[in-house]
This record gives sequence, C-alpha cells and structure tokens, in this order.
Amino acid sequence: MTLSGETTTVREAVFDLLRAEDMTTVFGNPGSLELPMLRDFPDDFRYVLGLQESVVVAMADGYAQATHRPVLVNLHSAAGVGHAMGALFTARRNRTPLVVVAGQQARSLLEGHPYLLSEDPATLPRPYVKLSREPARAQDVPSAISRARHLATAPPAGPVLVSVPADDWDQPAEPPVTARLTSTTVAADPGLLARVGQALARAESPVLIAGAGVDREMAVPDLVTLAEAHQAPVWAEPMSHRCAFPELHPLFAGFLPPVREDIVRALTGNDLVLSVGAPVFTYHVPGTGPHLPPGTDLYLLTDDPEQASWCPSGTAVITGLAPALRMLGAHPPRRPRTPPPARQPPKPPTPRADRISQAHLVHALAEERPAGCVLVEEAPGTRPVMCEYLPNPGPETFYTTASGALGHGLPAAVGMALGRPGARVVAVVGDGSAMYAIQALWSAARLRLPIAVIVVNNRRYATVEGFAERLGMGKPVGTTLDGLDFAALATAQGCVGRRVADPAELVSALRAALTATGPYVLEVVVDG
Repeated sequence: MTLSGETTTVREAVFDLLRAEDMTTVFGNPGSLELPMLRDFPDDFRYVLGLQESVVVAMADGYAQATHRPVLVNLHSAAGVGHAMGALFTARRNRTPLVVVAGQQARSLLEGHPYLLSEDPATLPRPYVKLSREPARAQDVPSAISRARHLATAPPAGPVLVSVPADDWDQPAEPPVTARLTSTTVAADPGLLARVGQALARAESPVLIAGAGVDREMAVPDLVTLAEAHQAPVWAEPMSHRCAFPELHPLFAGFLPPVREDIVRALTGNDLVLSVGAPVFTYHVPGTGPHLPPGTDLYLLTDDPEQASWCPSGTAVITGLAPALRMLGAHPPRRPRTPPPARQPPKPPTPRADRISQAHLVHALAEERPAGCVLVEEAPGTRPVMCEYLPNPGPETFYTTASGALGHGLPAAVGMALGRPGARVVAVVGDGSAMYAIQALWSAARLRLPIAVIVVNNRRYATVEGFAERLGMGKPVGTTLDGLDFAALATAQGCVGRRVADPAELVSALRAALTATGPYVLEVVVDG
C-alpha cells in the first residue's frame, strides 16, 4: 500500500527496488509480453534500446564493466533469450553482474500452449547464468529480482535470469522489498595465505601471472607493488581479456600463449609461479605433458571455487585479490633479487607504399591513441599484432571477450562509452566480428557517443584460416568475406563512415576518427 492507501502493483514495487539499488538504466528490446512491465515507465529511468537481443546483452555487459554496477536487462520471452545466449555465455565468462528479466506469456495461459510461451524458462539459459527461475506467485517477483541482484554480484559475479509472466506486473504487491547490503568479497584462510607468502619470500626465482580478475577487482596497483617488492616478472594470462598489469612496466614479461608446451617453456627457470585472478591455465589447442616445468611450485589466488577445484597442482587460495595481495606484502624476499631483463620493444614496422599491413595500422593507432582512452577489441586476427605494437598502459584501459564468442566487442564498446561519460572509447573489430552485431552502431548514433570504431577489413576469417594451416589443411571453405562496405553500413545507421586503403591517408583518417564528437566508423582495408 502507498501512503495514500492505494495498492502498490508488482511493477511499482520492482521499480522502487531498482531505484533504491541505483539500477535505473535498463537495456532491452521489448516485445508484447514485456509491455506490462514498461507501462508508465518512470521518468527517472533510462531505457537503452538495442536492435537485437545479443546486442542488448553485450551493451549491458560493457556498461556494467564500466560502472562496476549490476545492470538490468529486459529480454523477450524464449525467442529473446535464445537470441541472447551467445552474449550471456560471454557475460558469464567475463564475470559481469547482469539481472535479466525475461518476459513470459500470461500466467493464466501457462497450462495451455499459447503463442510466445517459454516452455521451460528456468532451464533455457543454463548453464550460462548463475541462477534462472520463474517465481511461483506474482507477489514473489520483487523478492526474486532482489535475490538476482545480490547473487549476480556475489563472487564470482555473473548473469542471473528471472522469468516474469506478463500478467504479474499489474498484480498487487506484498510489503515492499527494500534495498540491502551484501558482502561481495571473500576473505582468505589467513594460515594458508601466510604459507603462500612464506613460499614467495624464500623462492629463488618467482614469477607472477596476472589475470583479468586483478583488473576486475581494481587490484592492479597492489599487484604492481608486490611484483616490484620481489623483482618478479609478470606474465599476462593466456587469452587475457583485460589489462591486469601495465604493459610498459619493466617487469612485464609478455603474454602467455594458450598452449601447454609453450607455457612450460616460458616458465622454465622459475621455481615458483603465483597466478593471481587467472585460471591455471586457459588452453586453446590440445597439448601433452606437464602443465608446469618440473620442480616448479604453483600457487593460485582466485575468488572462484571452480577455478580452485581444477587447478592442476599446488595450492589454491579462495580469496578477494586486493586484500590478499596486500597481506602478501608482509612477506618480503629473504634476500635481494636481481631484476629480470626488461622486455625489448619491437622495431617499428616498415610501411608499404601500396597497401596497409596490420602491423602498420596497429603501430599507427598506438602513435595516435588518445591519453586515457579505453580500448575494446574483437579482432582475433589482429590481436597478436596488438600485443606486440599496442601496449595498454594500466587498469581499465583494455577489454575483450573472455569467451571467444564473436559479436561482443562492438556493442560492448557502446555500453562502455555510455558508462564512462566523456571518455574516448576505441573499438578495434574485425570485419567478420563486426557483422555479428553491426546493429550496435544504430544505438551508438542515437546516444551520440564519442566512440571510434576501427574495422580491420582483411576480407576473410583470418583466424579460422590460421587454425586450418596449423592443422595441416589448405584454405577452408566458408572463410572469404567480400562485398562488404562498412562505411556505408555506418552511414545508413546514423554514424560517420569512412573507408581507407591508401597508406598515405591512414594517419589523417585515424586522427579524424579519434577526435570526432560522435560515433565514427573507420574501415581500414588491410593486406589480406
């Protein structure tokens, strides 16, 4: 009941809860079953429209990562959840806290087989949500959404889905569900963490592995302090999807490959490995033999019990990373250590007069990259070149998909720009990747976001062809992409679009894209 004695509806109770939780930005693509939720949409809320559900979820993912807050996503019954499954898979791997409210046919029709019925809404999104359920009563909807909000942010964070029948929203609510506080960090076993510190202190040649969890928990400065205290080289985890250690720091050793034998070679000579916020290990191709060099001790710090359970050897500590790293600071090395040799910067690529190479593009982008900008990447064929020529300076400067699923980067960059007003966001996406979620440009244009989208057009699925070569195959079928005009696609959706293929025009084109006040799509045709 309200103060005036009027009955509060489930819809009003939910929006009151969301307002109290500071979740007033909603990402969605509405259908008929979601209209009862959106009736009398509050003036102090913002609805961000995406033109396809995977775009909606990926935009919300980027926004949540930018704001460090859980975000509400509105999807359309089974069809909308189905369209969004790839993006939910990525959000789960990214550890992004999303509260997904999916429409369902009216409760009064559920015993039949009505149009738009989601037959088993709790099962449909699994295993890529932490929990999915449909409340038994309309009056349980506000408490179910409250539960979803807190579970989504509990470590390890991830998406949670609540299915709501269309006629629940106008039902009378029970006493209101109020906002509350729940801890979102995990304290380590102090004795076990002390053992890690003692082992690190007595090690002759320790090495650290920086995982995305370090950046996610805003613990990069703590990791830098620990590395400097021990003069320990720091590797980025295999398939790293965030910048967890400054890549220009003299202790940065480079990027571990996702291959078992190569990781063993990279870590040979170190008697202790401390992996922080990274699973041990993320592989991309089959391998054989040990996971670590013989005689090397392994320690893992993680907030994820599942990661701890399949750590192949050694000691795993389930903990929040920032407090654990600070506690390890109480265990300095027992004897002075010689700093490892610094990683040598690569020689600049030699530009060609007749075509743009990927190395030339990435090096030019590094030279023109605005200070403080955020880089979002989904160009698998270009990423190795970016690791070489485009170092990321520190915390919250780089994002990509943790799942490997395409279609995340472009809409995530839109959400990132929306969540960081005034920041310059640069998305580097491949031509194949861009086509998975090209509709995100429409949302960027409507929101007038200062985002530069660099489309690397090599006219093929280069990564797939590279794997085919690794497998001893010739050029596989289904990997040629031709006839695409990304500048035209951008213009059609309200963005500025430009295409460049002449090396002499590359730098001026990059400067135009990186200084534009609204969304600007620069298609760069590179040597295929």
